[in-house]
Amino acid sequence: MGRTVKIFDTTLRDGEQSPGCSMNLNEKIEVAKQLEALKVDIIEAGFAAASPGDAAAIAAIADTVRGATICSLARCREQDIEAAWNSIRRAESARIHTFLATSPVHMEYKLKMTPEQVLESVAHNVAFAKKFCSDIEFSAEDVELGARGLKFAAVDRRASSDVAGDAGAAWSCDVRASFSGAYMVYNLLAVATAASLLGCAPDDVAEAIDAFDPKNGRLQDYEIEGHRVLLNLAKNPTGFNQNLRIVAQDAGPKAVAFFVNDKEGDGRDVSWIWDIDFEELASQRDCIVFVGGERRNDLQVRLKYAGVDARLIGGVDEVFAALSAGVGLPADAGVYAIANYTALPVVHAALNEAAKRAAAGEGGSREDAPASGDRVAASAPAAAAPTPTAVDGATSASAPAIADEQDPTLVIAHMFPDLLNLYGDGGNVRALEQRCRWRGIPVEVRRVEHGQTIDLSEVDLVFLGGGPDREQKLASSQLMRMRDDIVRFVEEDGALLAICGGYQILGKTWLLGEEEVEGLGVLDIETHRPGTSADRLIGNVVLDSTVASRPVVGYENHAGRTYLSAGMKALGSVRAGKGNNGEDGVDGALHRNVMATYLHGPLLPKNPEVADYLIRAALKRRSARTGVSAWELAPLDDAVEIAANEYVVARFAPSAR
Repeated sequence: MGRTVKIFDTTLRDGEQSPGCSMNLNEKIEVAKQLEALKVDIIEAGFAAASPGDAAAIAAIADTVRGATICSLARCREQDIEAAWNSIRRAESARIHTFLATSPVHMEYKLKMTPEQVLESVAHNVAFAKKFCSDIEFSAEDVELGARGLKFAAVDRRASSDVAGDAGAAWSCDVRASFSGAYMVYNLLAVATAASLLGCAPDDVAEAIDAFDPKNGRLQDYEIEGHRVLLNLAKNPTGFNQNLRIVAQDAGPKAVAFFVNDKEGDGRDVSWIWDIDFEELASQRDCIVFVGGERRNDLQVRLKYAGVDARLIGGVDEVFAALSAGVGLPADAGVYAIANYTALPVVHAALNEAAKRAAAGEGGSREDAPASGDRVAASAPAAAAPTPTAVDGATSASAPAIADEQDPTLVIAHMFPDLLNLYGDGGNVRALEQRCRWRGIPVEVRRVEHGQTIDLSEVDLVFLGGGPDREQKLASSQLMRMRDDIVRFVEEDGALLAICGGYQILGKTWLLGEEEVEGLGVLDIETHRPGTSADRLIGNVVLDSTVASRPVVGYENHAGRTYLSAGMKALGSVRAGKGNNGEDGVDGALHRNVMATYLHGPLLPKNPEVADYLIRAALKRRSARTGVSAWELAPLDDAVEIAANEYVVARFAPSAR
């Protein structure tokens, strides 16, 4: 009996979730045409309910592509399903793909629904979707994961004599694996599907899965000095978040060690760590966190702003040394080591060696053993690598609060986080909010998503992040309708931070492909685009700026060239990197209380003086707005932030120290 395998491609949806990889409308259509040429059966063109731009792109693909089924994603919500159908209704063949969370943790905390309610919602919404078309796909979001293994049943309910077992009976395999991870579930389901199609006996499949023992460092288990150790790869925010979910499933005491490098194979930009849900660790009891690898200082800063006091280490051996020395965890505490691409082999080798020593009765760690996880000096000049500063229990949260409880709230408007949030830019808002809270300053962050409005007369600080061209244009169109309010806000000395695309929008003109787009005109600047992606200005940046006594550090990735007018002041002079245009040796712009720059990173966490400069400006605006007197900021313990700053300076611009 012949069988058909259909290819379901999610490039135009999942690919859009990768920072810097978002496509404009023409690019999406071109990719869809290529998928059509490759004879892909189903093209998931996007998530129509996510934004008007996504819905328009899906509709354009549905109008253009023939020979493939065009699919739109939708949550189990009638409005999502209607949006999906409206975007694909003109397709030659249309599919609605709806999904809903089904794990206990998601049902209880995310959906706040019982399993019965979830099943009812699935049945209702699938039936609702079938009113529009006959091709409906349902996916269960967030499979339940155990901390140390997987257990589920893979069932082929087709009644076929070709399926192993009794004719007409369901093929069922009880899958048990000692390793975990959401993507491993998909892998094992693929194995079970292939085995069913090939007529393999379920018991043979279960035995083969049980015998599989990964040895490449991915989901590899060890027993070292009484600790059960799990090592795994995580190369992006999604991978780290999956690992955090595995850790969260372990209710026992544990040590978690993260290792991040920034070699070519990893990606030079580490701003993506701000898209990891490290906040989940803050609620973990009996959990000690370590950070290693070349960018361990960046990890320590990120975790600090997540409410986690992480300890710096040179390698994974130091985790066991700390546990042996006594850090408040029992002798059998679990250990999780999570590393990105180039950090993984080093950690893997160190754990293999430690396991061998443990098996030989020599102890799992040695003081004279070489450090793993790549020490900072491994890829930086030896003289340039600063001594990192650890924070053991003393965080900025312990700084004295000087604000009066009756003080009015300082209001931060985060403009269009759904459109303008490339390269961890949202971390700037997190840094501003936390630094206010650590000082006892009442603060409120108002998220203004696309299509929403805000009264800027009630706002003290506005943040505009960076975004891909399509999202930048959507944001620009709405900001243009707010132009008078924004100009008034700036003239009344409201504080405003704009990054990359947000920076460009503040100027007179900027280019969207070949289209010249009118800007807000808040800054006397113009942005031009040279042409090809090869002309992008990419890399670490170090500036000298009047707003900080230390060099200002960040990461740039932009094609636009921005030019300041003769009377416009730059944010700083470039010591490393390209800046505004790669020609005049400056980056960014300063005007009244407006700060604009190409520096991602995000900018503020590793530049606490810059963050406080903006907070002071916002407090003056609050004073003028409410009549309260302004006051000086209380000092904070910025040792962690300064260490991360110094590492970047030492590595990329040692002469600027």
